[in-house]
Amino acid sequence: MTTARPLEDNQLLSRFQALDAFLREHQSLWRPRPFTQLHLPWETEHSALSSWLRQRSLNEAEAAHNHPEQLHAPAPFPQLASLAAQLSEVGELSTVALPSAGHRLNVDVPGRKWQQIEAFASHLGFTRQPQHWLDWCSGKGHLGRRLLQTDRQHLTCLEYDAALVEAGQQLSQHHGLPSQHLLQDVLADDADRHLSSAHTAVALHACGDLHVRLIQLASRQGCRQLAIAPCCYNRIQAAQYQPMSTAAIASGLQLSIDDLGLPLSETVTAGARVRRQRDESMARRLGFDLLQRQLRGKDEYLPTPSLPVSWLHKPFADYCRDLAALKDLQIDHAPDWQALQAKGWQRLAEVRNLELLRNLFRRPLEMWLVLDRGLYLQEQGYRVQLGVFCEQPLTPRNLMLLAERQ
Repeated sequence: MTTARPLEDNQLLSRFQALDAFLREHQSLWRPRPFTQLHLPWETEHSALSSWLRQRSLNEAEAAHNHPEQLHAPAPFPQLASLAAQLSEVGELSTVALPSAGHRLNVDVPGRKWQQIEAFASHLGFTRQPQHWLDWCSGKGHLGRRLLQTDRQHLTCLEYDAALVEAGQQLSQHHGLPSQHLLQDVLADDADRHLSSAHTAVALHACGDLHVRLIQLASRQGCRQLAIAPCCYNRIQAAQYQPMSTAAIASGLQLSIDDLGLPLSETVTAGARVRRQRDESMARRLGFDLLQRQLRGKDEYLPTPSLPVSWLHKPFADYCRDLAALKDLQIDHAPDWQALQAKGWQRLAEVRNLELLRNLFRRPLEMWLVLDRGLYLQEQGYRVQLGVFCEQPLTPRNLMLLAERQ
């Protein structure tokens, strides 16, 4: 783990403001998406960096994807990388002694998920012993069951999927644990009836609106403690981000759904086959993008629907013809399909390398978003800490907020 320290209650606002200034100043670098634009606005001003990135290979881009800050690229890349790393630095939350898991408690849990649960559970350093755990968007309740430590503790699991509620209840009964699994849409108006001041609410990777809803309801109902590892900031119902804290509202930084997807572009789990399919799919889309610009006589990106993997087995010409038909476009000439496909792969290498500049802002933007949540909790009367609960290879979504009523 990093030698940095977690952010304490009195450090949240100053870090947020520094990140906010950094993100607002450099919006022209991280907002434009190389996948949708043939030429990015910043390339004129930073032509040396643009040329350097565009001549690199797809393999070189892949090698730098998770750690773009280590790239020896022309200015202003190293300077931005250094500042982004400095502003994103945060240490590990303090660990607590975690009794060994009960016999066969991890059965039915994928290995990586169980490791995340263990890491999350070992960083819940509250000043008072929790009495009643509330596992939010619990699935089968694996996290909640792992947290039950004494006979005096209780567990409530809230889940939207009836099959998972039933499976979770059976598992808890099998292990003889004092828990109830309740069917609940946490976004529904009546979700607050399950929260009270006695609860310690936990959410490990609840997406977007789901963890925001927990923060809002737990604050309103006076839950004594919260531990949240946020995920999927772009999974929201609103057209753009709704800031939570006074500082974020005052910032004026407006974030689209696309912007909110930036922190999630870091991947550590995809296998070789999945990566090959992803690359093939993107190269084909980029080749088709060049074609559709010709057909429409418009130099702009045309969104296309998500396609089944089976489309990758079609000859490239058929793929383009079928996709054109889906978008009501007429192919009135005979393109050089081989050349177009090759250009798609060339564009993919350029896109991935140009994205490395944008990727420097992944963690700063994620920190901004998590700090917005932390500052909101602070305003609701909680003492808040922000830190990491595991190493990045286990999950890139390794930031955790710990909040406790004053």
